[in-house]
Amino acid sequence: MKYLTYLSIALMLFACTTNHQETEEPSLTKVKLTTNKGDIIIQLYNETPLHRDNFIKIVNAGVLDSVLFHRVIENFMIQGGDTDSKNAQPGDTLGSGGLPYTVPAEFDLNLFHKKGVLAAARGNHPDRVSSSTQFYIVQGKVFNDSLLNQAETRINGWLAEYYVKHDSAYSEDLDSLMVAMEAEDWPTAVRINNRFRELAKNYKDFEPYRIPDEHWEVYKTIGGTPHLDQNYTVYGEVVSGLEVVDSIASVSTNELDRPLEDVRILKAEVLEE
Repeated sequence: MKYLTYLSIALMLFACTTNHQETEEPSLTKVKLTTNKGDIIIQLYNETPLHRDNFIKIVNAGVLDSVLFHRVIENFMIQGGDTDSKNAQPGDTLGSGGLPYTVPAEFDLNLFHKKGVLAAARGNHPDRVSSSTQFYIVQGKVFNDSLLNQAETRINGWLAEYYVKHDSAYSEDLDSLMVAMEAEDWPTAVRINNRFRELAKNYKDFEPYRIPDEHWEVYKTIGGTPHLDQNYTVYGEVVSGLEVVDSIASVSTNELDRPLEDVRILKAEVLEE
């Protein structure tokens, strides 16, 4: 009987261990950005694995070491990752640098632009693909109900434009846009984009987005930039150093939003578990 009791206890412990292993959440990678304004520690989301893995890759390769936060808008966000900014001179126009590839968009309805999130910068590609290296950290501001309603309208305006571009009825227009962008024929690209914007104003063939109640409350208390939701990929959040983000966001800038005094990422590194 004694041996049966020991066996029963052992089996119970094994079952508990197995269940724990099955339900244990995967670990989250953290990255430390050491800047000349202080340290920012970011936790990357597992829900966006393509962006997570790309960020880890460029950090480990030293791509973000010495880049500037080249675009700073108070109560909105701080943007960095332009590889051309490493040796930029005062007055240089920045914002186009990066590695020669993009990252496919990853949208998750549970990830949103609350204060402190890390998100991917991008150009105007119809598929909303992300920059290989450029990112932004949201500072944002607190919103009231009226402003959130306006943000929701803006989100759906962008979604309408996305869906009309991918409507088979306008496939020739999309092909022409892609050809113009590939050839850097910007006047033609602008003309076609303007046509899509006009079509989007009356386009209804998609499910309108509604800001979830829990996100709504966060925007009313903590703040963020809600109008970017479901249009730019969110893939992490600041877990330490939000005061550094606020400090960077408050610096003086020129007419192109570049800080008058350089704010630089001295070192980016993946933290060990």
